[in-house]
Amino acid sequence: MIATRPLRHAPGGRAARSLALAALAAVIISGTTACGGSGTTSPGVARSTRTMSPEPSPTPSASASQRSQQEFAASVSAAAERNRQRAVKQLEGVRGTGNAVQDVSVTGLAVEKSEQFRSALVRVTNRTDKAAFYAVKVEFVDASGKVLDTVVLGLDVPPGRTVSEHANSRKAAGVKTFPRIAQAERS
Repeated sequence: MIATRPLRHAPGGRAARSLALAALAAVIISGTTACGGSGTTSPGVARSTRTMSPEPSPTPSASASQRSQQEFAASVSAAAERNRQRAVKQLEGVRGTGNAVQDVSVTGLAVEKSEQFRSALVRVTNRTDKAAFYAVKVEFVDASGKVLDTVVLGLDVPPGRTVSEHANSRKAAGVKTFPRIAQAERS
């Protein structure tokens, strides 16, 4: 049997550990002292990290927040309805498919039996150098080619940009339909 000897530490090992602990304590103490006199209201924040932003405003009450969210939703709905009405008027005099069919694409979204409406994603790209208003008529067609519903969208599109919006149909809900662009007119 081989006899084992206890491990021996290198000479000066204890002194090196003590010196390392003392250095670590000095670093911690000097760091604490440096942060202690920063003059900020929150402890431990260095002067260089203070922000110059104004104090945050108090949180509004839940009822005021709810009312503003409802008002925002109503204003968005009102703006969408104004754009839709403008688009309907614009498409009244258009013969054929219009002057912007090549700028518009449509993609049908997945159908679920429990859905309350059928949705299609309409993308309009303004390839001109000026902002334009696009009137787009989307038809929801079933497998036999029968048009189940028609939805009109109005979109303001900045120059060189693409804007997306959903065309939603309650009449085509729960039915496998294929959306298509019937007309698209740029003004």
